[in-house]
Amino acid sequence: MVPYGWRVSTAVRLVDLREDPLDVAEVVDALDDDASGGLTLFVGRVRDHDQGKGVVGLDYSAHPSALDRLREVCERVAAEHSVQGLAAVHRVGSLDIGDIAVIVATTSAHRGDAFEASRALIDTLKAEVPIWKHQRFGDGTEEWVGTP
Repeated sequence: MVPYGWRVSTAVRLVDLREDPLDVAEVVDALDDDASGGLTLFVGRVRDHDQGKGVVGLDYSAHPSALDRLREVCERVAAEHSVQGLAAVHRVGSLDIGDIAVIVATTSAHRGDAFEASRALIDTLKAEVPIWKHQRFGDGTEEWVGTP
């Protein structure tokens, strides 16, 4: 759902939350156009450590409103930046070390606009979309990240 008064942008090409593995090629293909001279891509992966502790895996959970909130963030970033295309996909469920957790990408006529928009997109997604990470550590402890 897009907030009242917002115009849905044709720049927003792909927005999704998925349990299935994410595909960089799908995101790049969704943003293919002849007007864009720059495409920036951020791929967030599950790393094997956090805060000095070894991570063995994690689970992502999303609030039922998360997909709508992700769309709102994408629409806002598209409206605030000079982009031709924008995509954001995030995994939910259990992930292993090295799995792709999130992909964001933007296209624009010039690289600077694409870099700025992609940075704004990932930072705003992390700050505003209700997706929570449950990390499992090698020492048997665990931790929730991003919960209210």
